[in-house]
Amino acid sequence: MEKDIKQHTISVLVENKFGALARIAGLFSGRGYNIESLTVNHTHDPNLSRMTIVTRGDDDVLEQIEKQLNKLVDVVSVTDLDSEDYLELELAIIKVKTTQLTRVAIVQLVELFHGYIPNVNKDELCIAISGTPEKIEHFLTLMSDYKIVEIARTGSTAVSRASGVTAGFRKK
Repeated sequence: MEKDIKQHTISVLVENKFGALARIAGLFSGRGYNIESLTVNHTHDPNLSRMTIVTRGDDDVLEQIEKQLNKLVDVVSVTDLDSEDYLELELAIIKVKTTQLTRVAIVQLVELFHGYIPNVNKDELCIAISGTPEKIEHFLTLMSDYKIVEIARTGSTAVSRASGVTAGFRKK
């Protein structure tokens, strides 16, 4: 029977200490798991950071990742966000070449997607778009008709839509 390979979004609450990110990245690479997206920043508590990790694998792989993460000293909690309703957003900054003919159409597209233009040069626009990864992909597909110079994406950041803190399993 074939295993069902799918994308998983994991929220990891860690102690905000030197080396925590390196240990988690090492865990993934050491076991041959790819990190497709990773965002990290401190939480409302400066002693804690939240990591949102997007990876791919079957349910057995996800279970192994969760078990291995929970063994790490700096990890406070691990939550499989795919097991609940969650909000996932990212930011994309796109630099695109423009002409007098294309500039108006590009600006209209940016407005349609509720983006903004933080920087304008004579022949380039810098566009910022935030939203779900699907919204970003859709915008980039529509922008493929134009000369994209550069794209920078933050990766997914996610939280549970349920009340309270996205905690998952907490170590004692």
